[in-house]
Amino acid sequence: MKNVEEMLSRPVNRRSFIKNGTIAAGAATVGMGLLGHGLTAIAQDTATGSLTKGDIAILRYLAAAEIIETDLWLQYAELGGVQDNELPGLTGGNIPYTLALNQLDGDMAQYIHDNTEDELTHETFINAYLVSKGAQPVNLDHFRTLPSSKATGAQQIGRLTNLMQLTVDTSWWTRLRSRTQNPDFGDSFPQAIPSLAVGKHTAIPRSDRDLNSADFTQAIANTAGFHFAFIEQGGASLYIQLAQRVTNVEALRVVLSIGGVEIAHFQTWHDKAGNAPNVSVTDPLTGVKVAFPNLNASPFGGEDFQTNLIMPEPTEFLSKQLPPVSIIRPSETKGAAVAFAKALINDGLFIGQTQEFFAEFVQLAQEADAAQRGI
Repeated sequence: MKNVEEMLSRPVNRRSFIKNGTIAAGAATVGMGLLGHGLTAIAQDTATGSLTKGDIAILRYLAAAEIIETDLWLQYAELGGVQDNELPGLTGGNIPYTLALNQLDGDMAQYIHDNTEDELTHETFINAYLVSKGAQPVNLDHFRTLPSSKATGAQQIGRLTNLMQLTVDTSWWTRLRSRTQNPDFGDSFPQAIPSLAVGKHTAIPRSDRDLNSADFTQAIANTAGFHFAFIEQGGASLYIQLAQRVTNVEALRVVLSIGGVEIAHFQTWHDKAGNAPNVSVTDPLTGVKVAFPNLNASPFGGEDFQTNLIMPEPTEFLSKQLPPVSIIRPSETKGAAVAFAKALINDGLFIGQTQEFFAEFVQLAQEADAAQRGI
């Protein structure tokens, strides 16, 4: 991890990046069926306006982020989503896990399915749009090496992401309820579920053995519920943050239009996470403990934890001299892409990945953060 920290703090080297070809040509495997048949026609039907190098860097990073999101969401969909032919490789799901997710909301399976499909279309569209502008799409296929869950319903294929050793930041819960603080001013926020923020927790059953205990199965589903919101709140802010650096109006339209859906995703999962049943268990495999308390009760409770407050409270924005306003936060653009990459890394999402993967992902983030309007 020390090497990754060094990568995150290293200044961007655009020339080296382009020369070494760290963004591979070609579309991601999951989206290839949608992308492959029409790339030539798309390139010939180029939309008006050209992209700056900065616009391309931003779109490449967003494409990579969407590829990563598709990979993790497909794992959730295989085990806990509606099983149909709209998503690739579904094998029937995992009934105990699906039932535990349904304790958060009866429509969880449908929402998981639809969120997965959305991310797949985002990934495919951004890559196709890059091709239409004569830019290289992003391909992370060579990093699909992480193991799948062995539980019933999971495809046995290589993954980009690891959902079985997560350290989930739940400070977004209190951040969006604060009327006096904003992370853009350097403020920090307490964890809604402190035990999720330490140790390594699984958000999917690692094997069918994890389903022997109803309480542990529910804890896995609860972990997933809070992880869903963590991922989507990061995406919601990321699109707002990077949009401020986009030059081409059409590219801005792409970023804002997809970003709005990321916000819709987060709003949904924010609501569902609050329904997580109260349970306290010890992981039978690792010995790690996790507790999901009643967030409406002492020592929680009050405005910062109230579970039905799912819309951002008004807070300080731009200047402390201006009146409070309800906003998505953070929205500060400086260092936003690297901050998002760091959050995913700290989440444990890439445990087991190679140094080459981290180098490529961090380089993409640094390229996006180096983008400037007009350049």
